[in-house]
Amino acid sequence: MLKKSLRVLAVLLLLASACKEKESYKKTITKDNVKWKLAQDYYLEHITTATNLVDSLALLKIEDSAAKPLFFKLRAAFKKAEPYAGVLNSAVTHRANGPALPIYNDDSGRVVAPIGLQKLEETLFTEGATQKDYLRELYYQKGFLTNLKVNIKEKKLTPKRFFIGTHQQLMRITSLALAGFDTPVTGKSIAETAISLESLHTVYKLSIQPLITQEDNNLDLKFTKNIKNAIVFINKDSGFNTFDRYTFIREYLNPITRNWVKIRQISGLWDGKTNAFPYNFDAPTFFEEDSFNVNYFLDVNDRNPSKEKIALGEKLFFDEKLSETGTMSCATCHLPSKGYTDGLALSKDNKNNLQQRNTPTLLNSIYQKAFFWDGRANTIENQISAVFKNDKEFNTDVHRFSGNILKDTAYITQFKNVFGTIPKSNKETVRAISVYVSTLNGFNSKFDKNMRGETNSFTTAEKNGFNLFMGKALCATCHFIPLTNGTVPPYFNETEKEVIGVPKNSRNKEIDTDRGFYWVFKESIHDKMFKTPTIRNIDSTGPYMHNGIYNTLEEVINFYNLGGGAGLGFNLEHQTLPFDELNLTEKEQKELVAFMHTLTDTAVSKN
Repeated sequence: MLKKSLRVLAVLLLLASACKEKESYKKTITKDNVKWKLAQDYYLEHITTATNLVDSLALLKIEDSAAKPLFFKLRAAFKKAEPYAGVLNSAVTHRANGPALPIYNDDSGRVVAPIGLQKLEETLFTEGATQKDYLRELYYQKGFLTNLKVNIKEKKLTPKRFFIGTHQQLMRITSLALAGFDTPVTGKSIAETAISLESLHTVYKLSIQPLITQEDNNLDLKFTKNIKNAIVFINKDSGFNTFDRYTFIREYLNPITRNWVKIRQISGLWDGKTNAFPYNFDAPTFFEEDSFNVNYFLDVNDRNPSKEKIALGEKLFFDEKLSETGTMSCATCHLPSKGYTDGLALSKDNKNNLQQRNTPTLLNSIYQKAFFWDGRANTIENQISAVFKNDKEFNTDVHRFSGNILKDTAYITQFKNVFGTIPKSNKETVRAISVYVSTLNGFNSKFDKNMRGETNSFTTAEKNGFNLFMGKALCATCHFIPLTNGTVPPYFNETEKEVIGVPKNSRNKEIDTDRGFYWVFKESIHDKMFKTPTIRNIDSTGPYMHNGIYNTLEEVINFYNLGGGAGLGFNLEHQTLPFDELNLTEKEQKELVAFMHTLTDTAVSKN
């Protein structure tokens, strides 16, 4: 009895000591003594839990009733560790929760079968998978999580990693979770958003909350209240087709993001300055005109371009002397008045003959990691160089500079001022044009202004259209918000290409013969694969699709509503769209169009 009493007393003394230590920590915390290990241990605890849950699932049969609840626990544990895991090893974190699609490995030349949590979800919740499939996927998932666990355990949590990881997680919520990208079969990723937000607040309390309360107690209270209110909103209705994403982002998630940016700033722990990431960490939401860091997408030699370099690029962009015939400039196909397209179904070559594909817009094109419709160029410089070399376009050698350009003596001065010399090749020309193209950006549309709360002018149809875009219509699982292109958040280091089965013409009777990205590696999974373009300014950039077959947005939406090429009856083994019809009503299709019209930038609409 005495021993038991002594043990109880010891526990009480330890608890009292811990409370005193915690109170002392709150009173004495400074920028130099934040207890980052507490937060790191939180991440480690949950990646460990996730790893152990994989082991538990491996003891079950695929058909066991306990498997599905354990899977959801696995996902919840992973989401709690995801912010830090993603900073330390973005590639493995993405594979652990990436899309359930086969991947071509450039290094090995092999097609790798899909693995990860999304594939495991598909295996557990759809018919046709075997126990062998199930165990194989668990085997690889265990490998991913073990790798991440080692990273989290061994690599010290720092303020920079902490703030970057949280920023990326807020982007994941905005662009992926709310669109159902994480859980395409069960649609549970909206409910998971509550888990991510709760986790954010827990880690905040374990680390920097005492520092923030000292600096700005009101900010701490607002942040805590906004997270609580967001979770309450989610819990009221997290149904995939019914959740009001428009209201949630504008009224609940954006205030949290604003709070978080302010918390980082007043903490003084990290200044947010880096070109290694795609964000402007000082932008209060992801819908600002400067939310994204253009320098991240530019070649390292062209970052922070001078006004002189941009002006030189603009002049060259409109100069027909760049082409061998002296009749074609960049602006021949990319007209500012037509949203930097040409308004034609198919572009024309230097002899005025039709080419194979439609001219894509250059607006916001810098925010891509794939160029041309087939995505064969991975930088904007490579894309422009290819135009120079194409015998149907500029038909000039990139390594040979056009003497015709220097007939304009102003160019001599400009090139010397920008590059320090008169160029001997077109390399400098390509760099200057790419820098100019990188400035053709806009985030001042009706959509942006409403999302960041500058105005409240969205109609009911436009709100419904956005919610459809993010939900039932599945648009945002490929056209990621807020850029609406295929560059994948939160890392923005790859641009998706999709097989959707575009027809030969608007009659939708036969498939187009253009094989797209297939010509790069000759792999069947790439057959008829094309880059996912931005749909910003879409009402200024028709006709639509890589072959320009649709003149209206209504036709485009009808194509997707029918299930893409497979839904039209085409034989497409590797179509990346769901084959089934979306079952959008006529009213819903009109609302989608109404939303898309809100994506036009003010500067574009004036041209």
